[in-house]
Amino acid sequence: MNPIPFGKTSLPPQAPQTLPTLRTAQTPPASQQARAPSAHTAAPRCRVSVVIKALNEERRIEATVESALRAVAAVGGEVILADSYSSDRTVELASAYPIRIVQLANPEERCCGAGPQLGYQHSRGEFVYILDGDMQMREGFLEQALAFLDTHADVAGVGGRVVEQNTESLEYMSRGERASPHLQPGHVDRLDGGGLYRRSAIEAAGYFSDRNLHSYEEFDLAIRLRALGWRLWRLPVDAANHWGHDAPPYRLLMRRWRTRYICGLGELVRAAVGQPRLPLALRGLRELRLYLAVLGWWVVLASTPLWPLPASLRLALFCAIAGAPVLLMTWRKRSAAKALYAVVSWCFNAAGLLRGLLRPQRPAREAIASRVLKEPAQEATH
Repeated sequence: MNPIPFGKTSLPPQAPQTLPTLRTAQTPPASQQARAPSAHTAAPRCRVSVVIKALNEERRIEATVESALRAVAAVGGEVILADSYSSDRTVELASAYPIRIVQLANPEERCCGAGPQLGYQHSRGEFVYILDGDMQMREGFLEQALAFLDTHADVAGVGGRVVEQNTESLEYMSRGERASPHLQPGHVDRLDGGGLYRRSAIEAAGYFSDRNLHSYEEFDLAIRLRALGWRLWRLPVDAANHWGHDAPPYRLLMRRWRTRYICGLGELVRAAVGQPRLPLALRGLRELRLYLAVLGWWVVLASTPLWPLPASLRLALFCAIAGAPVLLMTWRKRSAAKALYAVVSWCFNAAGLLRGLLRPQRPAREAIASRVLKEPAQEATH
């Protein structure tokens, strides 16, 4: 018999369509939605649950799963693949490993907020780590994060450095140039890029991630926790490698528009209205002020034809106002390509803000309908 690769069983992978459906988690009655217990609440707890959220990640899913299995082997725990109804071989490839695989029952519910919540519903760890399907965990991080949480009872979640592997895309280059404060070690206001969270803190906050959000789900979790008095911390250690999407930048913007990823900011603000976390959201979202300024810029441009000035002067002013942001960003970034991409990205995000604000939402505490495709206990022995 040929040697079996790390973590895999001797059974060949099965296609997602043929895997048995062991359990279906249906939406609870309205009287039960406030609690929305996880599918494994009654099962024995383990130390750490690593939830891998994925959609069509066949290219990297095996390396991601293997990195998660190595990480939990050192501390004790489980790995859960939360699949958003992938149409490629993601589930097939992942099914060769001793992990739990759960999937959305309705592919129309795909969004960034649904994936983590789906995995959380089926997790049983005392601590929960969220990992994207295009990431690989770095060995040693969980041990240091657990040690920190054990000695800091007021900290709800701990993150580390996310090492970007895609260094040529304009999108990821601009991220690196921003040097955001929440990516620096120490006390932070959010844990973008994943983190290890206490289950007790998540339960106090009501749910892990808002099923309505197409992005900003980690910031939403952060402000809900902080509104309850919890703190978040980033350690000066590498937590994961991230490859990200390698699509051309403008194609990536179009993809984010089609998938509504770009609507997440508006969805977050809409969900926070009337809630104690709203001031934290408004203070922490610097980009919100930028996109509101872009909307104001559009209003000014749209109004120029109505100004009581000669047509030639109105045209000149329109061109000057339209070109000013590009010229300013060219001076700041020392690159016309980067400047143009920045302004176009602002426009996409400003439109997405409006789109997200207007989108109806379902109750965030409502359990996500799902099906369990595979349990670790299903592994065959020979």
